[in-house]
Amino acid sequence: MIDERAMDLGRLIGQSPEYQAMHRAENALRSDQETVAKLEAIQQLARKVDQMVRDGQMPDEETTQAYEDAVRELELSAVGQAYVVARANFDKLMAKVNQQISAGIERGATSSIITL
Repeated sequence: MIDERAMDLGRLIGQSPEYQAMHRAENALRSDQETVAKLEAIQQLARKVDQMVRDGQMPDEETTQAYEDAVRELELSAVGQAYVVARANFDKLMAKVNQQISAGIERGATSSIITL
């Protein structure tokens, strides 16, 4: 029963305008060569920073600045902005969904009536 309801919820989320907008924005992001290059640069810099932290070192100023500049550049691009907005809207939807699930759990935990 729970599995079926979870599948239904997933289907409804997948059909939501917020998910559809995010999906379109992700596709636009992936199909834009310049944006893909920016994403790869960001990932490469993030890996470098992670490795430095794992080695017990603080990332140098040049690497930190390069990472921040790359992220800012992506966020300022039209494709990047569209994705950031779509992602934020989807995250808000998911926060509401999680809030409602939590409220349902609380209600179910205190209810003496079992419904399946």
